[in-house]
Amino acid sequence: MEERILGRTGKQVGVIGLGAWQLGADWGQVDEQEAQAVLTAAVEAGVTFIDTADVYGDGRSEQLIGRFLKSHGGSGLTIATKMGRRVPQDPAEYTLEHFRAWTDRSRANLGVDRLDLVQLHCPPTPVYSNDAVFDALDTLVAEDRIAAYGVSVETRAEALTAIARPGVASVQLILNMLRLAPLEQVLPAAQEAGVGIIARVPLASGLLSGRYDEHTTFAPDDHRTYNRHGEAFDVGETFSGVPYNIGLQAVRRLAPLTPEGATMAQFALRWILDQPGVSVVIPGARSATQAQSNAAAATLPPLTNPALTAIRDVYEELIAPELANRW
Repeated sequence: MEERILGRTGKQVGVIGLGAWQLGADWGQVDEQEAQAVLTAAVEAGVTFIDTADVYGDGRSEQLIGRFLKSHGGSGLTIATKMGRRVPQDPAEYTLEHFRAWTDRSRANLGVDRLDLVQLHCPPTPVYSNDAVFDALDTLVAEDRIAAYGVSVETRAEALTAIARPGVASVQLILNMLRLAPLEQVLPAAQEAGVGIIARVPLASGLLSGRYDEHTTFAPDDHRTYNRHGEAFDVGETFSGVPYNIGLQAVRRLAPLTPEGATMAQFALRWILDQPGVSVVIPGARSATQAQSNAAAATLPPLTNPALTAIRDVYEELIAPELANRW
C-alpha cells in the first residue's frame, strides 16, 4: 500500500487506515470475534494506521485493539487514540492532571508504555486557543507518555487554529465527497505547515457506499438512528450533517461516476486520497470483507478531471445549500 508521512509525527503510514469507532459502540453490536477478524483483515491488507478513542464503548475499542496487539504484535503499526469526551465538555476539564489520568487509562487499555498519537477529541472551541492546554500536551511528550499529539475538529476555524500550533502533529476532520469545504483553506494550510491530515467519516456514515435507500433502517443503538438531528453529539458526525434524503439524491448522481471494477465506497475513498495534503483516510469496517475492500481502494488510479468536476457540481447543487457553510 502507498505510504505517506503523517505530518509532524514523522511516521510513514499506509494511506488507507482503519477507524475503530464501530468496534466500541454506536454502530450496532460488533462482538469480540468479529472485531478481531476486522483488525486482522485490515492489517493483512496493508493497513498500518488504526484510529480509536477512549470514549468508544467507554474503552472497549481500545481494549480490543490492545488484545490484538498482544496476540499479533504491533510492529509497524501506528495506533492513534483520542481523549476528552468522557467528561463534561467544559474547557476547565482540559488540565495536565486530567491528561495524565486519561492517557494512563488509554495506555493500560492498549497495553503500551507510550501512545503513538493522542488527539484532543473535538473539544470545546476555546480549548484550541488555550496555551496551557498545549503546554500540558508538550509535558506529556516530555514525560514519554505520548510520542506526539494532534486534534480532532468539527469546524474549519478550529482546524486552522490548531494548525498554527507548533506542536500539533496532525488534524483529524470530516472530509468526503459530501464535505468539500476543507479543500479551500484547511488542507493547503496543513500542507504548508507540515501538519498531517487524517480524514474521518469518509463514506458519510455509509451513505457513500451506495447501499442505502429510503427503506434502510438502522439498529436503535446505531447513531444513524438516534443522532440524525444532533441529539447525542454534533450532527456533522452522522451522514456528515447532510439530511438523509438529500444525501441519497447526491449518491444517485455520484454512483454512475464509479470507475469500472470498483465499488462506490472505493471510489469515495480514492477521491479523498487524490486531495493534496491528505495523509491517511480512516474508514470503519464491521466485517473482514469490508476492511479488505476498503484497503483495496488504494490500488485505484487517480480519478479523472471530468469525474472531479462532476463531484464538485453535485456538491454545489445539492449539498452546499444544506450545510450552509456550517462546518
